[in-house]
Amino acid sequence: MTENADAPAAPPAFTALTDLASRALGASVIAANDELFAQRENLINPWQPAFDPAEFGHKGKVYDGWETRRRRDAGSDWAMVQLGAPGRVAGVVVDTAWFRGNYPPQISVEAIRFPGYPAVAELLEARWTTLVAKSACAGDAKNYYAVEDERCWTHLRLSIYPDGGVARFRAHGQVIADPDFLTGTIDLVAAENGGTLEHTSDAFYTSPAQIIMPGRARTMGEGWENARRRGAGNDYAIFALAHPGTVRHLEVDTGYYVGNAPGAVKVSAIDSRVGEAEDERAWTDILSRRPVMPDTRHKFLAEHPMEATHVRLDVYPDGGLSRLRLWGELSEASLAAARAHWRAAGR
Repeated sequence: MTENADAPAAPPAFTALTDLASRALGASVIAANDELFAQRENLINPWQPAFDPAEFGHKGKVYDGWETRRRRDAGSDWAMVQLGAPGRVAGVVVDTAWFRGNYPPQISVEAIRFPGYPAVAELLEARWTTLVAKSACAGDAKNYYAVEDERCWTHLRLSIYPDGGVARFRAHGQVIADPDFLTGTIDLVAAENGGTLEHTSDAFYTSPAQIIMPGRARTMGEGWENARRRGAGNDYAIFALAHPGTVRHLEVDTGYYVGNAPGAVKVSAIDSRVGEAEDERAWTDILSRRPVMPDTRHKFLAEHPMEATHVRLDVYPDGGLSRLRLWGELSEASLAAARAHWRAAGR
């Protein structure tokens, strides 16, 4: 499915899932067979590709993407991505923004699950699984390809036929974290552990999915900012924890939000295995409504530690946050379920 100006369409539902191939999650482009015109590393930058019609370099037009030379023989070009976290891929996006006369007319995507940190030579010799068979690709467009495979992967290989340029490569799906790294105290809502955004009241400027990404935000654009609320009520976001766990302490970071931080926040939790998540009476405050400061990293102890599957972050009445951290641990039952999921996803 291709998006173009003549027939605009809403992006597929899978694009709302975590981008496993994003540099923001820790992904890297570890190899490419050719990158003469534009570097492979641009493929996974989380921001939108830019274009300056007047910018030229020694090798020609400068593109914000990956571009190979014109191929004069048979074959194809490829780039290999190590995912930021292992996971199931629900769909990929091959964005050829600004590539109009130099885009690849066809692409394919393969995957492999290779634990540890294999060398490129090892990966090239390994057996890969096709996720997207050789398919048509349009220029200057977001090209969407759904994936029907429930297995967990660690690396993807994008092939372009026969050559050309791609601005961005996205691989949306669900993180399936290695359970060996889910022991002890962990961030239960972190995207790299499998936490996900389920719903928000407002994401006018930026999505709250960003506040569970690794590291501290570097700018206001890497957090959650909603529109200015002019009526009653407040804004909120609901997250599914990576696995059911008990929150012990929290971090609410308003870094870079100076004139647009919330006046107060509240965090509540629910165990969706008991009752319905939609039932407001089932939510329990683990952090009652507290005032927060602009551009400040706040730390709070959980007021009511409980095993939960979901949390709700309320901001009053609106405003931006750069990060949310929920530190706690998984029960033995949750760890056992995580291990079972990990094994099943590798088959």
